[in-house]
Amino acid sequence: MILRTRIFALASLLAALAALPLGFAQTRRPAPPKSLRLYVLDCGKINVANGDSMGFKPGELATANMVTPCFLIVHPRGTMMWDTGEIPDSAFANGVSPATQGAFTVDRPLLPQLAAIGYTPADITYLALSHYHGDHVANANAFAGSTWIVQQAERDAIFAPRQDNQKRLGAVGDAAYFTELAKSKTLLLKGEDHDVFGDGTVVIKFTPGHTPGHQSLFLKLAKTGPILLSGDLYHYPEEITYNKIPPFDFDKDLTAKSRAMIQDFLKKNHAQLWIQHDYTAGSKRKIAPDFYE
Repeated sequence: MILRTRIFALASLLAALAALPLGFAQTRRPAPPKSLRLYVLDCGKINVANGDSMGFKPGELATANMVTPCFLIVHPRGTMMWDTGEIPDSAFANGVSPATQGAFTVDRPLLPQLAAIGYTPADITYLALSHYHGDHVANANAFAGSTWIVQQAERDAIFAPRQDNQKRLGAVGDAAYFTELAKSKTLLLKGEDHDVFGDGTVVIKFTPGHTPGHQSLFLKLAKTGPILLSGDLYHYPEEITYNKIPPFDFDKDLTAKSRAMIQDFLKKNHAQLWIQHDYTAGSKRKIAPDFYE
Protein backbone atom coordinates (compact mmCIF):
# COMPACT_ATOMS: atom_id res chain seq x y z
CA MET A 1 0.00 0.00 0.00
CA ILE A 2 2.82 2.37 0.95
CA LEU A 3 4.70 1.49 -2.25
CA ARG A 4 1.56 2.09 -4.35
CA THR A 5 1.08 5.52 -2.68
CA ARG A 6 4.67 6.50 -3.40
CA ILE A 7 4.40 5.44 -7.04
CA PHE A 8 1.21 7.49 -7.39
CA ALA A 9 2.90 10.53 -5.81
CA LEU A 10 5.90 10.21 -8.13
CA ALA A 11 3.64 9.90 -11.18
CA SER A 12 1.72 13.00 -10.09
CA LEU A 13 4.98 14.95 -9.69
CA LEU A 14 6.22 13.93 -13.13
CA ALA A 15 2.88 14.93 -14.67
CA ALA A 16 3.08 18.33 -12.99
CA LEU A 17 6.62 18.90 -14.23
CA ALA A 18 5.61 17.93 -17.75
CA ALA A 19 2.86 20.52 -17.65
CA LEU A 20 5.30 23.37 -16.90
CA PRO A 21 6.07 25.72 -19.81
CA LEU A 22 9.01 24.74 -21.97
CA GLY A 23 12.17 26.42 -20.71
CA PHE A 24 10.67 27.08 -17.25
CA ALA A 25 14.06 26.69 -15.59
CA GLN A 26 15.68 29.05 -18.05
CA THR A 27 15.71 32.84 -17.95
CA ARG A 28 12.54 33.96 -19.67
CA ARG A 29 12.61 36.48 -22.48
CA PRO A 30 11.27 39.85 -21.28
CA ALA A 31 7.72 40.71 -22.26
CA PRO A 32 7.48 42.91 -25.37
CA PRO A 33 7.83 46.59 -24.44
CA LYS A 34 5.03 49.07 -24.99
CA SER A 35 7.32 51.23 -27.10
CA LEU A 36 10.62 50.89 -28.94
CA ARG A 37 13.81 50.17 -26.96
CA LEU A 38 17.45 50.39 -27.98
CA TYR A 39 20.15 48.46 -26.14
CA VAL A 40 23.80 49.37 -26.79
CA LEU A 41 26.11 46.39 -26.40
CA ASP A 42 29.86 46.68 -25.87
CA CYS A 43 31.45 44.91 -28.84
CA GLY A 44 34.95 46.29 -28.48
CA LYS A 45 37.41 49.01 -29.30
CA ILE A 46 39.87 49.64 -32.13
CA ASN A 47 43.28 51.07 -31.32
CA VAL A 48 44.25 53.35 -34.22
CA ALA A 49 47.67 55.01 -34.25
CA ASN A 50 46.61 58.04 -36.30
CA GLY A 51 44.16 59.21 -38.94
CA ASP A 52 46.48 58.82 -41.93
CA SER A 53 44.45 56.03 -43.52
CA MET A 54 41.35 58.23 -43.35
CA GLY A 55 43.10 61.19 -44.96
CA PHE A 56 43.52 63.27 -41.79
CA LYS A 57 46.50 65.44 -40.96
CA PRO A 58 48.14 65.41 -37.50
CA GLY A 59 46.04 67.29 -34.97
CA GLU A 60 42.77 67.15 -36.91
CA LEU A 61 41.33 64.24 -34.89
CA ALA A 62 40.48 64.47 -31.19
CA THR A 63 41.37 60.77 -31.07
CA ALA A 64 41.95 58.20 -33.79
CA ASN A 65 40.70 55.36 -31.60
CA MET A 66 37.24 53.90 -32.15
CA VAL A 67 34.52 52.05 -30.28
CA THR A 68 32.61 49.21 -31.92
CA PRO A 69 29.11 48.85 -30.48
CA CYS A 70 26.44 46.34 -31.40
CA PHE A 71 22.77 47.18 -31.00
CA LEU A 72 19.65 45.26 -30.00
CA ILE A 73 16.41 46.88 -31.11
CA VAL A 74 13.34 45.65 -29.25
CA HIS A 75 9.99 46.54 -30.81
CA PRO A 76 6.53 45.54 -29.53
CA ARG A 77 6.31 43.21 -32.56
CA GLY A 78 9.80 41.74 -32.63
CA THR A 79 13.54 42.21 -32.24
CA MET A 80 16.49 43.06 -34.46
CA MET A 81 20.27 42.89 -34.11
CA TRP A 82 22.19 45.67 -35.81
CA ASP A 83 25.88 44.73 -36.30
CA THR A 84 27.55 41.90 -34.39
CA GLY A 85 31.03 43.00 -33.36
CA GLU A 86 34.67 42.75 -34.31
CA ILE A 87 35.79 39.49 -32.63
CA PRO A 88 33.66 36.33 -32.53
CA ASP A 89 32.61 34.94 -29.16
CA SER A 90 34.47 31.74 -30.06
CA ALA A 91 37.74 33.64 -29.55
CA PHE A 92 37.05 33.78 -25.81
CA ALA A 93 38.56 30.36 -25.19
CA ASN A 94 38.06 29.03 -21.64
CA GLY A 95 36.45 32.31 -20.64
CA VAL A 96 39.73 34.22 -21.06
CA SER A 97 39.09 37.94 -21.36
CA PRO A 98 39.74 40.25 -23.08
CA ALA A 99 40.13 38.88 -26.60
CA THR A 100 42.55 40.68 -28.90
CA GLN A 101 43.06 40.39 -32.65
CA GLY A 102 45.45 42.95 -34.11
CA ALA A 103 44.06 46.42 -33.36
CA PHE A 104 40.77 44.94 -32.05
CA THR A 105 40.11 44.37 -28.34
CA VAL A 106 36.86 43.05 -26.89
CA ASP A 107 36.36 42.84 -23.13
CA ARG A 108 33.09 40.87 -23.16
CA PRO A 109 31.62 38.38 -25.63
CA LEU A 110 28.32 39.36 -27.22
CA LEU A 111 25.95 36.48 -26.44
CA PRO A 112 26.37 36.66 -22.63
CA GLN A 113 25.51 40.36 -22.83
CA LEU A 114 22.29 39.43 -24.63
CA ALA A 115 21.57 36.68 -22.09
CA ALA A 116 21.96 39.17 -19.24
CA ILE A 117 18.94 41.08 -20.57
CA GLY A 118 16.99 37.91 -21.29
CA TYR A 119 17.63 37.19 -24.98
CA THR A 120 19.24 34.41 -26.99
CA PRO A 121 19.90 34.38 -30.75
CA ALA A 122 16.74 32.29 -31.13
CA ASP A 123 14.75 35.27 -29.82
CA ILE A 124 15.98 37.65 -32.53
CA THR A 125 13.49 38.19 -35.34
CA TYR A 126 15.77 40.06 -37.73
CA LEU A 127 19.48 40.51 -38.35
CA ALA A 128 20.72 43.55 -40.26
CA LEU A 129 24.36 44.46 -40.79
CA SER A 130 25.42 47.97 -41.72
CA HIS A 131 27.98 46.45 -44.11
CA TYR A 132 30.32 43.52 -44.62
CA HIS A 133 33.56 44.77 -43.02
CA GLY A 134 34.98 42.47 -40.35
CA ASP A 135 34.57 44.84 -37.39
CA HIS A 136 30.78 44.76 -37.86
CA VAL A 137 30.04 41.10 -38.60
CA ALA A 138 32.12 38.80 -36.37
CA ASN A 139 29.14 37.09 -34.69
CA ALA A 140 26.76 37.18 -37.66
CA ASN A 141 26.55 33.38 -37.92
CA ALA A 142 25.06 33.19 -34.43
CA PHE A 143 21.91 34.81 -35.83
CA ALA A 144 21.47 32.55 -38.84
CA GLY A 145 18.05 31.56 -37.49
CA SER A 146 16.85 35.16 -37.84
CA THR A 147 15.62 36.73 -41.06
CA TRP A 148 18.62 38.49 -42.60
CA ILE A 149 17.79 41.90 -44.10
CA VAL A 150 20.49 42.78 -46.63
CA GLN A 151 20.92 44.79 -49.81
CA GLN A 152 21.29 42.64 -52.92
CA ALA A 153 24.56 44.37 -53.84
CA GLU A 154 26.02 43.65 -50.40
CA ARG A 155 25.04 39.99 -50.39
CA ASP A 156 26.43 39.54 -53.91
CA ALA A 157 29.73 41.05 -52.76
CA ILE A 158 29.89 38.84 -49.67
CA PHE A 159 29.49 35.62 -51.61
CA ALA A 160 31.48 36.58 -54.70
CA PRO A 161 34.79 34.74 -55.22
CA ARG A 162 37.41 36.05 -52.79
CA GLN A 163 39.78 37.25 -55.52
CA ASP A 164 37.00 39.30 -57.11
CA ASN A 165 36.21 40.92 -53.78
CA GLN A 166 39.80 41.93 -53.22
CA LYS A 167 40.12 43.48 -56.66
CA ARG A 168 36.79 45.28 -56.86
CA LEU A 169 35.41 45.75 -53.40
CA GLY A 170 38.19 45.95 -50.86
CA ALA A 171 38.36 43.66 -47.85
CA VAL A 172 35.16 41.75 -47.20
CA GLY A 173 35.02 40.35 -43.67
CA ASP A 174 36.38 36.85 -43.06
CA ALA A 175 34.39 34.43 -45.22
CA ALA A 176 33.87 32.22 -42.17
CA TYR A 177 31.68 34.94 -40.62
CA PHE A 178 29.01 34.42 -43.29
CA THR A 179 28.87 30.66 -43.84
CA GLU A 180 25.66 30.12 -41.87
CA LEU A 181 24.00 33.27 -43.21
CA ALA A 182 24.14 31.74 -46.68
CA LYS A 183 21.38 29.38 -45.48
CA SER A 184 19.32 31.99 -43.63
CA LYS A 185 15.87 33.18 -44.53
CA THR A 186 16.75 36.40 -46.33
CA LEU A 187 14.93 39.60 -47.18
CA LEU A 188 16.78 41.09 -50.15
CA LEU A 189 16.58 44.85 -50.64
CA LYS A 190 17.36 46.24 -54.07
CA GLY A 191 18.82 49.66 -53.37
CA GLU A 192 15.91 50.73 -51.22
CA ASP A 193 14.94 51.73 -47.70
CA HIS A 194 12.95 49.30 -45.57
CA ASP A 195 10.45 49.93 -42.77
CA VAL A 196 11.21 46.88 -40.61
CA PHE A 197 8.05 46.75 -38.47
CA GLY A 198 5.77 48.79 -40.72
CA ASP A 199 5.19 51.73 -38.38
CA GLY A 200 8.08 54.06 -39.21
CA THR A 201 9.97 53.51 -35.94
CA VAL A 202 12.73 51.25 -37.32
CA VAL A 203 13.77 52.10 -40.88
CA ILE A 204 16.82 50.82 -42.73
CA LYS A 205 18.24 53.57 -44.94
CA PHE A 206 20.16 52.65 -48.09
CA THR A 207 23.45 54.60 -47.89
CA PRO A 208 25.87 53.07 -50.42
CA GLY A 209 29.43 54.18 -50.98
CA HIS A 210 31.53 52.81 -48.16
CA THR A 211 30.50 49.41 -49.53
CA PRO A 212 28.10 48.65 -52.42
CA GLY A 213 25.13 47.94 -50.15
CA HIS A 214 25.98 49.92 -47.03
CA GLN A 215 23.00 50.65 -44.75
CA SER A 216 22.26 53.05 -41.88
CA LEU A 217 19.44 52.70 -39.36
CA PHE A 218 16.81 55.26 -38.35
CA LEU A 219 15.04 54.79 -35.01
CA LYS A 220 12.15 56.85 -33.68
CA LEU A 221 12.35 56.53 -29.86
CA ALA A 222 9.49 57.91 -27.77
CA LYS A 223 11.63 59.57 -25.06
CA THR A 224 15.11 59.87 -26.57
CA GLY A 225 13.75 61.11 -29.88
CA PRO A 226 14.77 60.10 -33.40
CA ILE A 227 18.33 58.94 -34.00
CA LEU A 228 20.29 57.56 -36.92
CA LEU A 229 22.94 54.86 -36.46
CA SER A 230 25.54 55.62 -39.09
CA GLY A 231 27.22 52.28 -39.71
CA ASP A 232 30.41 53.46 -41.41
CA LEU A 233 28.84 56.28 -43.37
CA TYR A 234 31.02 58.25 -40.96
CA HIS A 235 33.78 57.05 -38.64
CA TYR A 236 34.64 60.33 -36.92
CA PRO A 237 32.70 63.59 -36.42
CA GLU A 238 35.70 65.35 -37.96
CA GLU A 239 34.78 63.81 -41.31
CA ILE A 240 31.91 66.29 -41.32
CA THR A 241 34.06 69.19 -40.13
CA TYR A 242 36.81 68.64 -42.71
CA ASN A 243 34.65 67.02 -45.41
CA LYS A 244 36.80 63.89 -45.46
CA ILE A 245 35.84 60.63 -47.14
CA PRO A 246 38.06 57.58 -46.53
CA PRO A 247 40.16 56.89 -49.64
CA PHE A 248 39.35 53.17 -49.40
CA ASP A 249 35.57 53.58 -49.77
CA PHE A 250 34.10 51.45 -52.55
CA ASP A 251 32.75 54.56 -54.31
CA LYS A 252 33.62 57.95 -52.82
CA ASP A 253 31.10 59.78 -55.02
CA LEU A 254 28.33 57.50 -53.78
CA THR A 255 29.46 58.10 -50.19
CA ALA A 256 29.21 61.86 -50.76
CA LYS A 257 25.69 61.49 -52.20
CA SER A 258 24.60 59.24 -49.31
CA ARG A 259 25.97 61.71 -46.77
CA ALA A 260 24.16 64.63 -48.41
CA MET A 261 20.91 62.65 -48.41
CA ILE A 262 21.33 61.69 -44.76
CA GLN A 263 22.17 65.24 -43.65
CA ASP A 264 18.96 66.42 -45.31
CA PHE A 265 17.05 63.53 -43.72
CA LEU A 266 18.43 64.38 -40.26
CA LYS A 267 17.31 67.99 -40.57
CA LYS A 268 13.82 67.11 -41.78
CA ASN A 269 13.34 64.57 -38.99
CA HIS A 270 15.14 66.55 -36.25
CA ALA A 271 17.21 63.42 -35.63
CA GLN A 272 20.50 62.89 -33.79
CA LEU A 273 23.40 61.37 -35.71
CA TRP A 274 25.09 58.56 -33.78
CA ILE A 275 28.44 57.89 -35.41
CA GLN A 276 28.92 54.30 -34.33
CA HIS A 277 32.72 54.41 -34.15
CA ASP A 278 32.87 57.79 -32.37
CA TYR A 279 35.10 57.06 -29.37
CA THR A 280 34.25 60.18 -27.35
CA ALA A 281 30.47 60.05 -27.73
CA GLY A 282 30.31 56.26 -27.73
CA SER A 283 32.19 55.97 -24.44
CA LYS A 284 29.49 58.08 -22.76
CA ARG A 285 26.47 56.11 -23.97
CA LYS A 286 24.46 53.83 -21.71
CA ILE A 287 25.43 50.18 -22.07
CA ALA A 288 23.03 47.25 -21.61
CA PRO A 289 21.25 46.31 -19.42
CA ASP A 290 20.41 50.04 -19.48
CA PHE A 291 18.51 51.10 -22.59
CA TYR A 292 17.16 54.04 -24.54
CA GLU A 293 13.45 54.36 -25.17
